[in-house]
Amino acid sequence: MATHFTPEAMKFLRGLARNNDRVWFEERRAVYERALKAPMLALVEEISAAMEGFAPEHVRPPHKITMRIYRDIRFSKNKLPYKSHLAAWWARRGMKKTSGGGFYLQVSPQEVMVAAGVYMPEREQLLTIRRWMSENHEAYRAMVKKLTRARGAGFEDIDAQALTRMPKGFAADDPADDLVRAKNWGVRASMPGELALEPSLAKEIVRRFKLAAPVVEALNGAILTGGDSSMRDRSMVGRKPLF
Repeated sequence: MATHFTPEAMKFLRGLARNNDRVWFEERRAVYERALKAPMLALVEEISAAMEGFAPEHVRPPHKITMRIYRDIRFSKNKLPYKSHLAAWWARRGMKKTSGGGFYLQVSPQEVMVAAGVYMPEREQLLTIRRWMSENHEAYRAMVKKLTRARGAGFEDIDAQALTRMPKGFAADDPADDLVRAKNWGVRASMPGELALEPSLAKEIVRRFKLAAPVVEALNGAILTGGDSSMRDRSMVGRKPLF
């Protein structure tokens, strides 16, 4: 049975955006558990089952992929305790959620957003990807161009959050200039929030993840072949992460 959300779930998220406090949330926790958390876990499981065919190393138990609705406010000036959306992150097995290339999903009343790539990697991965981009920028650009031209997918480049100047160790006239200065690589696509209510929700997400899988694989390949040697051998998957 195809998984999707109900109007009740979207109403909860709209209410949470207006009343982002613990009292409001706790009074409606039962709604959250039934109408949002349970369907989100089921949706992740449905998507993961399809990903076994094209990105098996990104498949883990749903509760390991689904992100908490609680915000990490320890080092943030924004002290609102909850996110006003649902999210999931399919990291590669053996890599922590904030490193490596992966697939991202975000569901809110306003949009269903998917993304695929590397977001704000840690220091060693950042340098490794930049070196790889310097040598492989033509192949990477071709992959992204193919995605942005995919009919009906709606892909665009993710926000690179690029440096204004080339990082140390790279030539100022490097033909991969924009890719070397970037902090993020990959693509994203935004769909109407109404899609969250449709039985075709998982199908639309899976279609875009499958299209973007080569980009994720290329970025992870750059990390695995140019990073710490303990991540190069697949036999190491499942051991303690590097960071």
